[in-house]
Order: sequence, then structure tokens, then C-alpha cells
Amino acid sequence: MNISQDEWQQLRDLPIANLKGRVFGILQNAAATIQTHGTDEPHLLEIVPRLADLLSSKPELKDLREAFSSLARATGLWNYIDKEDSATIDLLVAESVTVQELDGVTLHREQVAALNDLLAGRNLILSAPTSFGKSLLIDALLASGKYSRVAIVLPTIALLDEFRRRLKRRFAERFNLIMHPADRPKDGCATIFLGTQERLITRTDLGKLDLTVVDEFYKLDPNRRDDRSITLNAAVSKLLNRSNQFFFLGPNIDDVRISGDGRWKFEFLRTRFSTVAVDTYDLGHVTDKETRLFDEIAEERHWPALVFVSAPDKANRLASQAADLMAISDSSADFAQWLSENVGPGSPLVETVRFGFGVHHGRLPRAIASQMVRMFNQKDLPVLFCTSTLIEGVNTAAKTVLIFDKTINREDYDFFTYSNIKGRAGRLGEHHVGQVYLFNAPPEHALTEVAPTLFGDQDDAPDDYVVHLEEQDATRRTDTRVATLKMALGLDADGLRLAASVGLEHALALKQAVQKALTENDNLVWAGFPKYPKIKAVVDVICSVRRAGEFGAFTASQLTYFISDLRRARSMRDFLLTYDNKYKGKQEAYDTVFKFLRACEYGLPQHFSVVEIFVKQHAPATDYSLFIESISRWFKPEELKNLDEEGIPIQISERFYDGEDKEQLVKKLLSHARSRSQTLSAFEKKWIIAALE
Repeated sequence: MNISQDEWQQLRDLPIANLKGRVFGILQNAAATIQTHGTDEPHLLEIVPRLADLLSSKPELKDLREAFSSLARATGLWNYIDKEDSATIDLLVAESVTVQELDGVTLHREQVAALNDLLAGRNLILSAPTSFGKSLLIDALLASGKYSRVAIVLPTIALLDEFRRRLKRRFAERFNLIMHPADRPKDGCATIFLGTQERLITRTDLGKLDLTVVDEFYKLDPNRRDDRSITLNAAVSKLLNRSNQFFFLGPNIDDVRISGDGRWKFEFLRTRFSTVAVDTYDLGHVTDKETRLFDEIAEERHWPALVFVSAPDKANRLASQAADLMAISDSSADFAQWLSENVGPGSPLVETVRFGFGVHHGRLPRAIASQMVRMFNQKDLPVLFCTSTLIEGVNTAAKTVLIFDKTINREDYDFFTYSNIKGRAGRLGEHHVGQVYLFNAPPEHALTEVAPTLFGDQDDAPDDYVVHLEEQDATRRTDTRVATLKMALGLDADGLRLAASVGLEHALALKQAVQKALTENDNLVWAGFPKYPKIKAVVDVICSVRRAGEFGAFTASQLTYFISDLRRARSMRDFLLTYDNKYKGKQEAYDTVFKFLRACEYGLPQHFSVVEIFVKQHAPATDYSLFIESISRWFKPEELKNLDEEGIPIQISERFYDGEDKEQLVKKLLSHARSRSQTLSAFEKKWIIAALE
């Protein structure tokens, strides 16, 4: 049974009498299809969200809701059963798969099938569309009471914070949530370790795990050209060696290749079961694509709308151009004012946000990016210009996705990535039918196979992975390779793992650059907090191996200046306003300062650490540890850095910090946010409450 996209749209314009007859006919034909072809026919599954969308907008069709619920039951889309207007048998099915511990959420057939596999103790790799509700399965497992020590690996800090807020709301009394490096599990308490691969691989307090969960597991495949893939494989390998069971989740994967010794046993569940329908519009023939883009996003019927573009600079430029052309929101001025006062009036974000447009990409400070998504979901920023960072699991309530570009990092994206971007259109309970506008021809359909390094032959694995192998995974050949690396770099096992954090080839180059620098002067030899020339000496060594642009600067001198300026600044607000006052470059590249701040968190600390271990080989008293620890938290107290990751911008929290621990600071911020105090603006109060509650 196949009803075209155009036919569905024409239904809305029918007189109600004709519409009732047409919808009744669709329900009849669907029932006949189930009898002859079963319930898995894709076009049949699509009927349910499309009818749900129609019924919600046409109250005159109320008489057909019971028949609609019967169709939802028959197809397995039990979450669409109308509990107020359904037959007893349909209601019983819906109630039987409703999880009260998860706010009364009703599961669908494929979720229940996956959950049954997991609760039976099987390892499961699940491939399902974005709208499937994969994260809900994690929550259902935690609610089951079967697991008391769990590790969850997520690709980004933004996704960590999203998970943290949801898990804290649902399981605060049941689990101790460990997210930040300094957090420690409590004896006798059920524990969830929540982290990126870089954080979990360095933890020494994981103990024995009941369950390991890996979200966006396709990133385990080194062929996806993700430079964090090796660390992810090493971290997951470490976790699986400590875990009784694992659960991998991801979208649109057709197969998982395993070529090792068969040690890892798992079920692979591939499903195309989707809870929303999507209308696709081809605009590839349009000559003036930018003008057409702005025409489309001006239409309220598309909101909330995501615009996918290839790179941060382009997202910034298009968002600024859109703001020059139109205003689409009257509820984002407070956010714009806050950005002007706390980031700088010269930031292009100010005018972009003022007129209702948001941006989301890897440069943005996390708390600001989180606020962008929050206001987008609340329709205060109806249009969000984004790069591929937003497809990595962060939940958005987009009705429409406009895929403006066809590249990422100057290379055409593949069918897998295209499918993931397209999958952001529509959201269960809000937009049953999503819309996708294509400004370029989509890539050819291709099957996607994931080949994780940890599931392959360890002898063929890259050196950066091999140095992390634990005893049970090592082979004679890998042991020989590790021994050779120890000799070449003059490092022990721990030193090799640290060197692998920047890449062993780069580490060898750093070793040679250190040796050369030490023959010229002793500026690399220091301990505690160095003066400017000492910092410059290390930065020069790092930038002889890596481009300064990777750390958000044009030159080694500018990078050193940024570090020194950040260290001297009384507050993050002062640092950013000083930068704003001096910035003379292109508007779309203004936010490279944010790239520098990200590099301070991860990138620069690892490079400083590797330089330190090589300098120590010549001068054992060398000790960069205090400096490295400080730069990783922007030379601010750790409590402020941790709160920034949880959605409270450091520009707010630093105004209230007076030596408290994080829990005390949270209570202080919430107290001010709930009071009539003038120490916070009304906008800041809403921000704090939304982030912390």
C-alpha cells in the first residue's frame, strides 16, 4: 500500500465529509495489507505517523481515532495508541508496555524486542533510525534494577550534559552519577560512569561493571575518518574487559564486521522501524540557492528548522546574512543582550540571535551551545544553522531540515551521514511528519558496514591502539611492537599511552624538537607556574609539530599570547571582552577564540604533558603538572569549569564563586535564581533553572 507524498498533502484540503471517507478507506486498505503482507511493509508503517498528524489537526476526525489506535497496535507502533479513544485490547497493549518509572512513556514493538534481548543478558548492537528512541532503552535498562555499575560512552560533552540532566531527573536517588574527572564513586552506591572516551580511558576507579553502553558506535570504525576513533576503541576495549554485558547503539548501520578471534559475542539488531514520516523536497535545480534558502526559512510553517552547512565559518556567515534580511523572533533579545555583555558587542552572535537565528558547531562554548538548542526546542530561536556536530545524538525538536551543503571538511559526505542528517527531521509527539529540503543531489545509496578496531585482528591494529592493550588482549607480535616503541621513545607503558594521546608519530617528532631546543637554551626546564618565555618555549616546540591553527591561533606567538592573557584575566568575561575589543578579522572567523578555549581543555594539556616527559628525560626536576591542570580548566576553579559543562556559563558562575564546592555553588545559584535578587537578570535566572533543574 503506497500513498504518495503529494496525496497526503492533498488530503488536508478535502472537505470534511470527503476527508472522513478517504481516511476510512486508508484504514481499511491498511488492514487488508496487514492480512496479506504482514506488518513490516515500510509504507504501511509510515501511515501511522501521517494519520496521527492529520488527526491531531482535524478534530472532526475524532470518530476514527479508535480505528487508528487499532492500526497502531497492529503495526507495533504502540506509542501511537490513543489511550482515551481506543478499544480495550488496544488499551491493554499500550498499558502493558508503558514504563511508569520513565514518566509513563509507552514503548513500541522494536524497543520491546531489543529490551527483551538485553534483559536476557545478551550483548546487543542496535542499528536504528534517529527517531527510534534508542536512548529510552538505556533508561529502561537502568529502571529495571538489574544493573548497579554502568559505564556509558558518549561522543561529546554536549551529549554528556543532555544525558546527565535526563538521568539525574529520573535516577538521582538510585544512582551516583560520575561525569567529571574529579568525581568519585561512593562505596556501596549504584554508579553510572558517564564520559567521553578520553575521560573514561584514564579512570582507575571503574571496578567491575555490569553493563557498558556505547552510543554512536559507528565511530569505532577507523574508516569514518574520525581522529578520535583510536582512543574510542582503546577505551571501549578497556571497558568491555571489565563488563559483564555491552550495548552499542547507532543509526543506519547495515552490518558489523568482526575479524578477530571471535571473543566478542553479540546479537546484531538492524531495524528501519521509524516513529515519524518524512516528506522530501528536491531543490537541486535552483540556481540562486542562498536566496531560496532565505525564502524557505522565512516561512513559519518550516519552524523549528535546522539548516545544515559544511563548516563553522559558513554557518556563522549565513546566519548573519539571514539576520540582516529578516527578524523571525521577538523572544531572543535577552539572549542577544547577554551575549553582548558577556562575550562582546562585536560578536556576530549578538545580531544573529537578536533576530531569531541560532548557530551550533564545535567552536561554541558548551553552555552557549546548550542554550542555543534549548531555545531552538522552545521555538525562541526558530532557525538553527548547524554543522555535523548536531547529528551526534543531541536531541532537537526540528520540524524541517534544510540540507544546504553536501560536504564536511571539504569532502562530500556519504549516504550514511546524509541519512543521519535527514533523520533529524520530525520528532515523536511534536512533529509526526518531518520535512527535508535538499539543495544538492543526495549521495548514492550504499550499505554501511562498521568494522571496529577492537573487533579486528589485534596484530593489524595501529600502534596508537596497541599501546593501550591489556594483558588478555596482547599477542606476541603486539608485545614486540610495544617493546620497539618503548625503545624508540624512551618511555614506559604509561608514558607510551600518554604519547598516544597526541599520536605516536607526533610524539616522536616532539621528542626530536625537545632535544633540539634543549641544545639551544634551558627554557623548557621549569616547574610550577612559568613566565612568558618559558610558555613560549613549549608552544614553539608544539607548533613545530602541529599547526597553531589546530589550537585556535594563527601563530605560535599568538597562541602564547592567548594563554598568557587567559591566565592573567580576572574573569572569563574580561578575557572575552578584551579579545572583542582587539579583534580586527573577518566576522565569520571571530569565534576562533572559542576554538582556543576548547584546545585548552583538550589538546594543549596533552601536548604540554608529552613535551614534559621528554624534557624530564634530561632534567628530572621538570614539572609542568600545576600549569597543565590549570590550563585545562582555563586557570579557573574546577567547580566553574564543571558547571560550564552542565550548562551554566562561566561568566555567570564566576560572579558568585567564593571558594564553595560544586554542590554548595549550585545551591547558591539556584537560591539566587528563585529569589527576587537583582544579582541575576530574569534571563539568567531562567537559564540557571533550566540547566540545573
